[in-house]
Amino acid sequence: MNNIAELTSVNKIEEILGASAESLLNHQCKTVSKDQLQQPCPDFIDRVFKDTNRNNKVLRNLQSIYSHGRLGGTGYMSILPVDQGIEHSAGASFAPNPIYFDPENLVKLAIEGGCNAVASTFGVLASTSRKYAHKIPFIVKLNHNEFLTYPNKFDQIMFGSVEEAWNMGAAAVGATIYFGSAESARQIVEVSEAFEQAHELGMATILWCYLRNSGFKKDGVDYHAAADLTGQANHLGVTIQADIIKQKLPSNNGGYTALNFGKTHAKVYSELSSDHPIDLCRYQVINCYMGKVGLINSGGESKGATDLAEAVSTAVINKRAGGQGLISGRKAFQKPMKDGVGLLNAIQDVYLSKEITLA
Repeated sequence: MNNIAELTSVNKIEEILGASAESLLNHQCKTVSKDQLQQPCPDFIDRVFKDTNRNNKVLRNLQSIYSHGRLGGTGYMSILPVDQGIEHSAGASFAPNPIYFDPENLVKLAIEGGCNAVASTFGVLASTSRKYAHKIPFIVKLNHNEFLTYPNKFDQIMFGSVEEAWNMGAAAVGATIYFGSAESARQIVEVSEAFEQAHELGMATILWCYLRNSGFKKDGVDYHAAADLTGQANHLGVTIQADIIKQKLPSNNGGYTALNFGKTHAKVYSELSSDHPIDLCRYQVINCYMGKVGLINSGGESKGATDLAEAVSTAVINKRAGGQGLISGRKAFQKPMKDGVGLLNAIQDVYLSKEITLA
């Protein structure tokens, strides 16, 4: 321990984790060694991206994201994502706290919460860009799945152009691909072309690597967050040159074998992963070029009283697996702003703690 403040922080994290603290904080990974990973570090851009094909403007914008907020200069990220007004309806998203129907309050939450960046829609960021684009890095979400079409359909469609994001001063663009869906081939082409253009203009790229197919549920088990399937989605994401990968925390494994499709290898399950959540997440990390592309896990829906424990647990799993941070939205903005800031800070405290290390 370096000081009393750090001791208090670690004790607080242990208290929040409760019964899972021992398993998460003391786990030793015996699958892929941390020494094989590109570990998050203050000079991550210099170590990894300076030798890539990304141009100087991309490096500058990536560095601006890694350098901002409470986690600035650590190699870790805390991002506030707010695209749920389209993805889940504005009513479902903002009725719990109506102040967030006003886009400015969303940006204020990201700033007051000490986030590295705010990720949102064209509308939200365009309406606040002159006031805030120079105060916190903007990540413009290019595509969305809207739920007003009846009956509902599941498809990511473009809501604007890369140039529009660039004109409002965005540091990065984000997009979702529903890997495994009937529409995924079109989405892969659309997003890879958009990412190429974003890089040419100097913006970084973040890919929401989600799975979507009703066939990924079998015998009552949902494999949409299986480590082997999400790991492959990550590998496809880094292939189209995403600079950061957003992925759901793995909840199980064995999607390939249970569904009996695609190709896998027995060692994926016997040597490269285990049933422990940190080992499952590490398999996601190794599919991001052994950590050379940062993995950030999503925070998931707000469940009320358990939000803090779930957010801190996800942060510990991500950090100890070799990930680079969390992108947590509903758990933060579906609360009073003070409580949302507190939750974001609690997540960040995990990454600031020197006592919580890679497993």
